[in-house]
Amino acid sequence: MKIGVLASQGAFAEHIARLQQLEVEAVPVRLPEELAGLDGLVIPGGESTSIGRLMRDYKLAGEIRDRAKNGLPVLGTCAGMILLARKTDTYPEPLAVMDITVRRNAFGRQRESFEAELSVPVLGKKPFPGVFIRAPLIEQADGKVEVLSRLADGIIVAARQGKLLALAFHPELTDDLRFHRYFLDIVAGHK
Repeated sequence: MKIGVLASQGAFAEHIARLQQLEVEAVPVRLPEELAGLDGLVIPGGESTSIGRLMRDYKLAGEIRDRAKNGLPVLGTCAGMILLARKTDTYPEPLAVMDITVRRNAFGRQRESFEAELSVPVLGKKPFPGVFIRAPLIEQADGKVEVLSRLADGIIVAARQGKLLALAFHPELTDDLRFHRYFLDIVAGHK
């Protein structure tokens, strides 16, 4: 199995390290030709405007959009979730492949970043340590989207639509590999 990690900007090295811990070939993706032969793709957290601009400048946006629409499994974390969304509150050109509406920086600035124990039934009973850094949230998810986790106040922070997985937080910044393993199961067709 070969997983690409978009390496334009953001926490791509951390995702590569987590995938390698799971004994998966994980490679950085910076150019369209590096998408060839991938079984899945991770779009990491970082600055969504910068990542989006670099994706357009390097002709990756259209390629990723087409591949995602044709069944390539994609995990988007934080900024990656914003880029997967059909609609956002401020970002002008998301990939628009997942039927969610996302609000950027929903919890405030950097100083309002936080951690929360998340209930994620698909991962088992043990709570998942969610690391939220200038995090977005899912304001709306249509009927095709499965909500995987909410904060205690009901705010949606994790969702799945087919082979697309969107997380408002940073699983790559924890030692808990369950979300990466869950994504690999999606890639392998087991979930």
